[in-house]
Amino acid sequence: MMKPNWQWECSKPMKLVVAITGASGVGLGKKFVDYLPESIEVHVVVSDNALTVEQFENKNVTLHTSDNIAASVSSGSFGVDATAIIPCSMNTLAKIACGISDNLATRVAAVALKEQKKLLLAPREMPFSAIALENMHKLASLGVIIAPPVMGYYANTQSLEEMERFLIGKWYDVLGIPNELYTRWE
Repeated sequence: MMKPNWQWECSKPMKLVVAITGASGVGLGKKFVDYLPESIEVHVVVSDNALTVEQFENKNVTLHTSDNIAASVSSGSFGVDATAIIPCSMNTLAKIACGISDNLATRVAAVALKEQKKLLLAPREMPFSAIALENMHKLASLGVIIAPPVMGYYANTQSLEEMERFLIGKWYDVLGIPNELYTRWE
């Protein structure tokens, strides 16, 4: 029996899908992608309701439209390591919680759940309805990371940009992406 080549497995670049759903908070999703290290292979899915995101600073980005359900990232065999949906609309959250995968964003989430990969959802609406909280609870019990863009006052941010860097840094932390986007607790 052949031993797996663990060194090769560890040295392969991370494959990350970032889906941007809804219209509010699209800029935060774009900045999440822009701050990513170029060594990460990034696949961006933009929903029909999201604003058109024309250009990303990160050069290792492949853009997919939400209606392309046959895109490479829709298959578990493509080998995505993690998926982040930033922002995550309540519609997208509900569909994921109910197992509906009728567009590429919800399909990649279904694949992440099926393959037991990291899935981060950043719900953007406030206040949360009881239905949204129930859906978040259901997904969290399945191991989904529910991480809305909640301000961390202890970060001592002085501007909106610093607060956004803090949020993105926290999301990178839970996805295992090294970063120095915010000042850590000493």
